[in-house]
Amino acid sequence: MYIAMNRFRVAKGSEAAFEQVWLSRDTHLDKVPGFVEFHLLRGPELEDHTLYASHTVWANHAAFEAWTKSEAFRAAHHKAGDNKPLYLGHPQFEGFEVMQTVGRGAK
Repeated sequence: MYIAMNRFRVAKGSEAAFEQVWLSRDTHLDKVPGFVEFHLLRGPELEDHTLYASHTVWANHAAFEAWTKSEAFRAAHHKAGDNKPLYLGHPQFEGFEVMQTVGRGAK
């Protein structure tokens, strides 16, 4: 399993607009082989921004890489540049290979 995350520092006062962009867009993820799930996370509020993260789970790193090169990826991100005024700086990408998963009822 592979987890891809982008952290966004959203300018104070822009939180509702940022959330609306994410909640109303078509991610195209449901059409992508190897996609497992997506979460939009809201983190702590700091002096000049609120931290958000997109958290996407993939079957493996290869599935994530294929997504980044797909037409579905281009379609999902084609208006991303329109939202730059909402952010402080560029989103920060972090990718992780899952080493352990613990679930309820696991033995």
